[in-house]
Amino acid sequence: MSALRKAIDKDTGVATLTLDRPARHNAIDLETAGELAAAWREFRFDESVRTIVVTGAGDRAFCTGIDRGVDVPQPASPYTIDDPLIAIGPKTNDLWKPVIAAVNGMACGGAFYLIGEAEFVVADEHATFFDPHTTYGMVSAFETIHMAQRIPFGEVARMALMGTAERISARRAHETGLVSELTAPGGALAAATRAAEVIASYPTEAVQGTVRALWSAKEAARSQALAHAPHLIALGNLPPDRQAELFGTRRGGGFRTR
Repeated sequence: MSALRKAIDKDTGVATLTLDRPARHNAIDLETAGELAAAWREFRFDESVRTIVVTGAGDRAFCTGIDRGVDVPQPASPYTIDDPLIAIGPKTNDLWKPVIAAVNGMACGGAFYLIGEAEFVVADEHATFFDPHTTYGMVSAFETIHMAQRIPFGEVARMALMGTAERISARRAHETGLVSELTAPGGALAAATRAAEVIASYPTEAVQGTVRALWSAKEAARSQALAHAPHLIALGNLPPDRQAELFGTRRGGGFRTR
């Protein structure tokens, strides 16, 4: 059974991608990662799709990144890593149609690969954002680079360095510009879809040209930064067994929301 639901409204031109693993907080396993990449590539060639909304099933989480149960063998070289989430975003798959993220519940870690490659974010008031990497002995590289393109440096630094001790509330995310619109609980998907329908109703070439123009403003710096990420992760991550030990010790610990 697919862990990614795809729906296309050919009347409005809006497609909806839903991460459908609510029992796992919509964490991404290898199969789901492959399905995401395939969906973005498919949308490149589907002229009936003009705007896409990406969201998560249920109300507890948008996405919590990589599924901790996934085994990802790594090469022995210290100069490289195999990142299973590297190709889950639309821009990585050369899709330049507008993407809106509808965030419900938790968005953390690898969720920022998706949020970081969306044009803008709509979130429920109960949504929270955090980055657990440092808590578990992992370098937050791809995630912080994506977020540094969207919110002030200090906010990214605090989120990444505080780890699981602190979560950013939807209201604070709105104040810093990460979230463009706040909705009542359960309203993010509908609000994102309404915005997507408006955008999809405009001439396609003008919309996609605008998307490319927006991303060209920051693409050079973003590409250079991302090129360093694998080396920093390979050098700075604790061995997997130590990560697992920290994860087991700290699971269920307290945090505060800011």
